[in-house]
Amino acid sequence: MKKAASFLLAMSIAFGAFAGSASATTDLRAAIDPLIGIDYKYGGSTTSGFDCSGFTSYVFAKFGIDLPRRSVDQAAIGTKVAKDELRPGDLVFFNTNGKTISHAGIYLGNGKFAHASSSRGVAIGDMNDSYYSTRYVTARRILDQTKYEKIAVEAPAVEVSAVPAAPAADAADVARTTEASELAAEHGL
Repeated sequence: MKKAASFLLAMSIAFGAFAGSASATTDLRAAIDPLIGIDYKYGGSTTSGFDCSGFTSYVFAKFGIDLPRRSVDQAAIGTKVAKDELRPGDLVFFNTNGKTISHAGIYLGNGKFAHASSSRGVAIGDMNDSYYSTRYVTARRILDQTKYEKIAVEAPAVEVSAVPAAPAADAADVARTTEASELAAEHGL
């Protein structure tokens, strides 16, 4: 019985550690996060390696959205969005070759975007980074309001409640219970 009381106390402490809000995420982040760290591969559009437009195409295909294969072509679809009106799920485009749009990413919010970098593979970049801020060209919104709300809006956090703790036993209760179980064990009961 002493072991059972100790077990119940340990379980109530353990579940108490989980009380509070569970971390919320979006379907978009759930699709992107497992890809972080995958190597860059020119022309790549699979988990064996991505280039920038292969990465954006791969992610949006998970939601039934087909994108053109090249970043310059992706920049011609959807609705143009001002930089200060970006929302998660918007495509962001950069001129990294000095000629035309040559890089694409997916805006995540708070100035961050996911992309396949030739130097780091799939990574989270910062729109305010000196490299990207000076090369930013445009953004396109390809998600209508319904799709945006479904895949790119964070669901409200779910409250996880702890299991109520068993009432604490005082020392006399534990002693009586332990003594009774020891006597029962001695007499084969």
